[in-house]
Amino acid sequence: MPTQKRHNLRLCLFFIFNLAAFSFSGGISAANVVSTQVNRCVEGGKTKNMKTIAAIATPAGEGALGVIRISGENAISIADNVFFAFSGKKLCDLKGYTAAYGEIKDGDLRLDDAVALVFRAPHSFTGENTVELSVHGGSLMLRQVLRLILSKGAVLAEAGEFTKRAFLNGKTDLTKAESIMGLISAANDAQLRLSREAHNGRTGKKIAEIESSLTALNASVSVYSDYPDEDIEDLSIENFSVSLSSAKKALEEMLRDYDAGKILREGIATAIVGKPNVGKSTLMNMLSGTQRSIVTEIAGTTRDIIEESVTVGDIMLRLADTAGIHETDDTVESIGVEKAKEKILASQLILAVFDASKPLDNDDLSLLKIINPENSIIIINKTDIESSIDPALFKGFETVRTSAKNGDGYAALETAIAKISGTANLRPEAAVLMNERQRDCAKRALDGVEEALNALNLGCTVDAVGVCIDDALAALLELTGKRVTNEVTDEIFRRFCVGK
Repeated sequence: MPTQKRHNLRLCLFFIFNLAAFSFSGGISAANVVSTQVNRCVEGGKTKNMKTIAAIATPAGEGALGVIRISGENAISIADNVFFAFSGKKLCDLKGYTAAYGEIKDGDLRLDDAVALVFRAPHSFTGENTVELSVHGGSLMLRQVLRLILSKGAVLAEAGEFTKRAFLNGKTDLTKAESIMGLISAANDAQLRLSREAHNGRTGKKIAEIESSLTALNASVSVYSDYPDEDIEDLSIENFSVSLSSAKKALEEMLRDYDAGKILREGIATAIVGKPNVGKSTLMNMLSGTQRSIVTEIAGTTRDIIEESVTVGDIMLRLADTAGIHETDDTVESIGVEKAKEKILASQLILAVFDASKPLDNDDLSLLKIINPENSIIIINKTDIESSIDPALFKGFETVRTSAKNGDGYAALETAIAKISGTANLRPEAAVLMNERQRDCAKRALDGVEEALNALNLGCTVDAVGVCIDDALAALLELTGKRVTNEVTDEIFRRFCVGK
């Protein structure tokens, strides 16, 4: 191949790759590719001609302070109509990131003291002019001030509209935006950690790396389409195979981590099962830290399902203490036994309790036949009494020895739950997908990559491989929001609270 022609090909490849990378990485704002509502005109990555919105940004109830957020082109001028600084300065004369102390007035009526914080576009959360007014945090006070702001030309913000505008203005991608609800609703350290990592951009960065690799392959395919008879170095089967295999591995890791991350965020449905009087209710009470279930020496005390949510380590267990599973002619007991068996099928985690002081009988063996080692933990309880049980009968199961009455074995059970649920292997630095929408996009991207690898291995044309890569890229762009429909964004932000 002549040197000059090879040089031209490289220049062409370089140009296509960089243009594609620029478009996919956000060089073209999400606002330019998202389908917008009729009343929204998006120019140059900035939202224009959109109404100025306002909402209470702090939780309902009484507090020392409450915050009302105003965002939009006229946010500062509207705030100037209700806020009057004691210094005499207008908010429109203040620089961004500047605060002023003054009062809220409706004509001659003084409503409250206030602090106004001014943010100027594009250096704000939404990318628009923004004012945050802090007043005393009574519900009535906040409603009166908000009503006054709305009377001056602002409109009440929809659920999640502030974050949606941040997305439209390219201030955040969808992975970071969706993590915000996780930050707000986190109930334990693990949930907070996962949401914080996503909000810090770890998930978006991982997706961007996969995206960049697939974009480079797409650029090579584009060059081949123009120069089909030339020897293009980056178009080798080896190069394609290595890049696609790397993308496949990364996507598989994210999908695998998703299940563990979901358990940390949402908890896991857990059933405590076993025959009567093996200590199920005592275990329930040990885990919950309270006398939640009735405990007596009489077998069959628990006849219905008792439910409680507890946190063990980093995992919230949505516990169900079931009736003892055994053969019985009692009509009421039979109903409880059937409910217990149904709970086994419906639960994600099974804590199967056996009495260490007695050999396994037919009821125990029947239970072993209907539980699965993949989602079950065998709990050999009453270890404070001399053991008469053969541990070999539980081969293949994760097994823990406890004395629920004395609280012994809790740490071992915590470790076993983390292992069975998959959360023990979840790396702190993992890029974890936050919801089913993100998982679906990642799964479609993986399908596209696998189809591309199959097409490559079957000797299909480069164009056919490129079509599969296009599908994978489209799914990744939807995941981060660089190419997404208005219906999808509306559904995402509708789940947010008003004021966020």
